[in-house]
Amino acid sequence: MSGGCIQKQYKKRLTHRLRIIEGQIRGLGKAVENEEYCIDVLTQSSAIRESLKSFDALMLENHLNTHIVENVKKGKEEKSVKELIKIYKLNKK
Repeated sequence: MSGGCIQKQYKKRLTHRLRIIEGQIRGLGKAVENEEYCIDVLTQSSAIRESLKSFDALMLENHLNTHIVENVKKGKEEKSVKELIKIYKLNKK
């Protein structure tokens, strides 16, 4: 399995979350343009990071339920382990 395997139930939720994040980004841009109070801008920025973390968790859940499961079924456990380590390292940054 390579690329393009987002399950329907995840695709709908991921798309919805991205729309929310887009709105948050627009709001952050307006806050900067309007020179809003720094703490308020930082609070909005923090909310965007949390939204992205939520998006990432959902994307990871999809990956585990598609690619990882398929790799294990096909005897490609090593590939799955490498992918999981890569994800772990990305999240530590």
